[in-house]
Amino acid sequence: MATQCLCSRQSTKAHATCTAIAPTGTLSLIAGTTASIEPLFVLIYRRIHSFGGNPLYEMTPLFWQYCRAERIDTTQLAEEVFHQGTISHLSDIPSRIKELILTALEIPPEKHLQMQAAFQQYVDNSVSKTINMPKDATREEVARPYWRVWELGLKGVTLFRYGSKDSQVMEVGAEVDPRLWKQSAHCDPGECRI
Repeated sequence: MATQCLCSRQSTKAHATCTAIAPTGTLSLIAGTTASIEPLFVLIYRRIHSFGGNPLYEMTPLFWQYCRAERIDTTQLAEEVFHQGTISHLSDIPSRIKELILTALEIPPEKHLQMQAAFQQYVDNSVSKTINMPKDATREEVARPYWRVWELGLKGVTLFRYGSKDSQVMEVGAEVDPRLWKQSAHCDPGECRI
């Protein structure tokens, strides 16, 4: 006879945990989906050290579709976004679009934690979530989110200060002409069989 899975908060005869959200980075690449509750890292970037060490050059396809729907010239936009990965520095993009299209480094740590807390209340296991911080984040700015994790009752967090390692998985920009990039990542054909 199969045991019915009830959340541990509802029954003393339940499993230790019933609900979880899988880690989302590489799994989302394999599945060809978004990275769950993670915001867009940046709009154009390269992912290295994945799928046999070959870099994957990524552009966020929904952003480009949205731009076309808003009649924004994406040909010039790709060149301008290429080095920064965002649109926040572009004067010809309406502010309502800039406010809608924020990337991981543009979102304050507290907002990252609020998103995680919203999901954590319905998930038994820890929620996989990364707080991305800029390269110039101070020790105090890095320490503050860890205290907030404790205050919010979250079970874990990952905090990454951009550029804190000599080599990192996702990097803004690349030595490749952005017009040659595909508009989304593609799996290594030898690895991806879904």
